[in-house]
Amino acid sequence: MGHNHFNGLKTALLLGAMSGIILAFGYLIGNSTGLVIALFIALGINFYSYWNSDKLALKAMRARPVSEVEQPAMYRIVRELSTRAGQPMPALYVSPTDAPNAFATGRNPRHAAVCCTEGILKILDERELRGVLGHELMHVYNRDILTSSIAAGLATAITFIAQFAFFFGGGGDDEDRPNPIFAILFALLAPLAAAVVQMAISRTREYDADEDGATLTNDPLALASALRKLERGTQALPLPPERELVNASHMMIANPFRMGGVQQLFATHPPMSDRIARLEQMAGYRH
Repeated sequence: MGHNHFNGLKTALLLGAMSGIILAFGYLIGNSTGLVIALFIALGINFYSYWNSDKLALKAMRARPVSEVEQPAMYRIVRELSTRAGQPMPALYVSPTDAPNAFATGRNPRHAAVCCTEGILKILDERELRGVLGHELMHVYNRDILTSSIAAGLATAITFIAQFAFFFGGGGDDEDRPNPIFAILFALLAPLAAAVVQMAISRTREYDADEDGATLTNDPLALASALRKLERGTQALPLPPERELVNASHMMIANPFRMGGVQQLFATHPPMSDRIARLEQMAGYRH
């Protein structure tokens, strides 16, 4: 796992950067009470989302639980991989949409769910599906739902505090207050910076799940092949950008929306070409 330790450090540094923005706000507005209240509100909202992440994501995708009779390949693959990882068997779901995708959710391996869309089950062969399911299981084992919930909580706190600073200004005496132009710019740009950092964390976790999933399956080229098909499939059949789907999109193996231009800055997923290249490098593949 060549990139694993680097990605873990990168995630920690990015979370630290978001915490630094909050501390900078505290210094600027000088209202520690409001800062603490905003932080706790934001973390409370996102703790609720974290605790109910499985229900929220599955509901957004209209997913239903499936039996082993209905999806024998999914059960066979997930049972094999979870046994290999020494983890409990998650609940398996299928979403009735032709847009090809998959995601895993749940706050820990004992409360996990793995969901495939009908679209992905149609376009992948069993080897490619095994690569995808290995990726999704590693999101659960790496506690990525917790990481993304913390990042979302910090980003929400920054947005709350920025709105407070913009509309009500800082506390303290006039001579202690920052330059108003600087304060306004900071209040406008800090949420943007937080969103960019949050997306960077999501992309880092995708690289980890690719690498760790390929290690679990011992077949990086199967996942690379699946990602090629998913890149074409999600462009041909994107999901509608509804709020519930947008909130769940970071959990999916492929970005389910069409994106271009400046939108790439806020993409929750790394470029497919980079992910495929890393997997091929793992396999020692040369063009």
